[in-house]
Amino acid sequence: MLTLLYTRITELAASPRAVWWLIVVAVAESSVFPLPVDLMLIPMLLANRERAWFLASVCTAASVVGGLIGWVLGAFLMEHVGMPIAHFYHADQRILNLEAMFRHYGVWIILAKGLTPLPYKFVTLAAGAAHFPLLPFIAASVVTRGARFFLEAALLRAFGEPIRDFIEKRLALVLFGALILIAGGIALIEFL
Repeated sequence: MLTLLYTRITELAASPRAVWWLIVVAVAESSVFPLPVDLMLIPMLLANRERAWFLASVCTAASVVGGLIGWVLGAFLMEHVGMPIAHFYHADQRILNLEAMFRHYGVWIILAKGLTPLPYKFVTLAAGAAHFPLLPFIAASVVTRGARFFLEAALLRAFGEPIRDFIEKRLALVLFGALILIAGGIALIEFL
């Protein structure tokens, strides 16, 4: 099923309505969809490198809107909608753990998990279930999702097809390393 979905998404990336499909996939990926939006964004960036910043902006905005939908599902419909989504992905306990982590670490969870391979839908559902404040949630989502999509856009715009393998296999590791450096810098400033 996932292979068929992957094939369909890459076909949509080449369609005349690709930007609209990018919006749909980015919104859905942040709340319910099983495949990352990068599968659509990367071919679109490669096909139209001069529109990289526009595509990254659209993807970021749509992903944040999808995150808001996930937050609402977690906050108000967790039992009837959120947990069935988590159960579908065999992530029931992961959602509960994230929800507990939100109570202790707040915005850091969004910043860290939004850059990792962990599906962002789990973060959005858990943030809503924890009733994490909406404005910090939106701000952190813009930062973390924007960082991911704009970095992809910058790399693909600069290097094109040769960087594709790196992005698909190692980008999450690079972003996680950047997060560690940022967190270390903040900790160092606080202790000085």
